[in-house]
Amino acid sequence: MAFKLPEAHLALYRCDGEFFATDNICTHQHALLSEGYLEDGCIECPLHQATFDVRTGAAQCAPATAPLKTYAVKVEGNAVLVNLG
Repeated sequence: MAFKLPEAHLALYRCDGEFFATDNICTHQHALLSEGYLEDGCIECPLHQATFDVRTGAAQCAPATAPLKTYAVKVEGNAVLVNLG
């Protein structure tokens, strides 16, 4: 799921019952990661198949080498809150 805010373009993921948020833009060629494939906690960029760990933002596979920015996520009741600070 993706959100375009004035402060950031975010992607929100659910893995093993937990929520994680990262920038939605690949650090390699600026593709939208929300259009990629999520498996085992890693998102694959739809453009060149670079992968990132959504829990840490770490680049897992070339051609990307720079990590994604990650954001703290908190669940309160039915709301998923993302800290942009």
